[in-house]
Amino acid sequence: MAQRPDPSKALIRLPQVQAIVPYSRSTIYSLIAAGDFPAPVKLGPRASAWVKSEVEAWAESRIAEREESAA
Repeated sequence: MAQRPDPSKALIRLPQVQAIVPYSRSTIYSLIAAGDFPAPVKLGPRASAWVKSEVEAWAESRIAEREESAA
């Protein structure tokens, strides 16, 4: 019996990342270089993807920071 893929490990490409976090490509890569955004997984010489749950967790942490600073 084949195992089902773990949805928490789903990989998404840059357009889907930008749908979650509306930053430009260059801003996302600048944040990665600064260590402030999840790094992509290399799929091949010219293809990368992000772990969806990591991107969503990053976005949630930004929301939590906002709520903490407002309190």
